[in-house]
Amino acid sequence: MTERAPELWVGCPMWANRDWIGRWFPRDTPTGDELEVYATWCNAVEGNTTFYAVPDATVIRRWADLAPPGFRFVFKLPRTITHDRRLRHADHDLASFLERITPLRTVCGPVSVQLPASFGPEDLDTLDGFCAGLSLDWTWAVEVRHAEFAAGGTAEHRLHDLLRRHGVDRIILDSRPLFAAAPVTPAEREAWDRKPRLAVRPVALGWEPVVRIIGNSDPHDTIARWEPWIPKVASWLAEGRHPTVFLHTPDNLLSPPLARRFHADVAAAFTELTGRSIAALPAPATADQPSLF
Repeated sequence: MTERAPELWVGCPMWANRDWIGRWFPRDTPTGDELEVYATWCNAVEGNTTFYAVPDATVIRRWADLAPPGFRFVFKLPRTITHDRRLRHADHDLASFLERITPLRTVCGPVSVQLPASFGPEDLDTLDGFCAGLSLDWTWAVEVRHAEFAAGGTAEHRLHDLLRRHGVDRIILDSRPLFAAAPVTPAEREAWDRKPRLAVRPVALGWEPVVRIIGNSDPHDTIARWEPWIPKVASWLAEGRHPTVFLHTPDNLLSPPLARRFHADVAAAFTELTGRSIAALPAPATADQPSLF
């Protein structure tokens, strides 16, 4: 029997960006059908919309119809659970959310639990209790933004022990490419105001690590600054892990080709490391524009 090739999931923070139409996506892409085209460019996407509001059932069913096999959504828990309730007394809201997205179960990666920067070491008991009640029918990943969880000290070690014990991965946010130089464009200045600036340690606590890389407006500089991730992600694949990596830029205009470039770089590193290949991305539906690279 032929061994199945390891798969690296890559994607963007959204699948619908009208600035992509005519640049990356075909000019005749109808509004509402962007997901189908996006899935030819990337095999994963951040489900940021669910952080702000839970889509109705008809929208979920449409996404299920448009997403091809092997695609991966990484949905964020609603902010009512993570920010308003701060994981307390959230059983009903959590159950309702999971029930709503169940039609997408086969194309869901880890559910993202993105916590506010104010959620710190003193809240770890709350996180422990929340993780203890998580459904084993889903995979889970937690993103923390408190500085002590990125300091390499006791708080970070306690967090990692907690997540490992519950089989929950950690989402690593790497905003170093964004903050490497003073902002130049309006989009960069806005991103500087919104994005957290934390130390980074590339750790995989479980089998489904997630990385979010926040680039700057220069694609070549962004590529140079993500270079340390390439051997790390290749090694995770060699260990049998199933990583997902998302590529952001300040305006996200270049995110689709950057995601594909990241995939290509890891694929080359994996082959050099193991002599094997990872699963290829599909051929993109394009707007017949020149390649970014």
